[in-house]
Amino acid sequence: MIAPSPTAEALDPGKDRDAPYLPLLFVLTIVTGLVDAVSYLALGHVFVANMTGNVVFLGFAVAGAPDFSIPASLLAIAGFLCGALIGGRLAARIGQNRSGFVAITMLIKLALVSGAFLAVMATVDSPTVRYALIVLLSLAMGLQNAAARHIAVPDLTTTVLTLTLTGIAADSKLAGGSGPRIGRRLLATGAMFLGAAVGAFLVLRAGVGAVLLLVLTLLGLNAIAASRLWSRTPA
Repeated sequence: MIAPSPTAEALDPGKDRDAPYLPLLFVLTIVTGLVDAVSYLALGHVFVANMTGNVVFLGFAVAGAPDFSIPASLLAIAGFLCGALIGGRLAARIGQNRSGFVAITMLIKLALVSGAFLAVMATVDSPTVRYALIVLLSLAMGLQNAAARHIAVPDLTTTVLTLTLTGIAADSKLAGGSGPRIGRRLLATGAMFLGAAVGAFLVLRAGVGAVLLLVLTLLGLNAIAASRLWSRTPA
């Protein structure tokens, strides 16, 4: 008897199993642009999602460059690491249930960003509030990065574009490659650009609260979509 041939999903398990997560990750990439616009423009020269930039900013601050803050950069890095740690432990407990992991991380991230939004709405501007916002947002982005790492959809880390842009050029036909996932890579780049542009526009014209409200709306939609995906996923 001839053994049955493997299914297309078995031959390429990533193709079908990743598809439901693409819209969720594109939305999170937009969120990255939004929150980094808030952190850089309104909280000082610091990033809460882009840790490569933060390490560079910390070096600038240590060297005495003006407008860069050692405490702000350290808090952002520490918060991001703690958020990633929480995401890693959560992934270890949930295991291979990617949809459940995404749904739970979306709810936690909603709580963290809600705390940041309430801090902006309820208090006056002060260094304490600024540092609290950095911690809350960097925690949320560390958790998001851990979630994207656990889901492991190629070219959709949601917070880093360096390798994505490298892949666009290095894997292109001009470089002798086949240009795999060029559409996904371009969409990821465009999503972060869109988030940064919209975030900067709102920060400069409507304030931080308007950006965080938009972030909460996007995260809420993502949480609903992730919960529905979880309910349809076999145990």
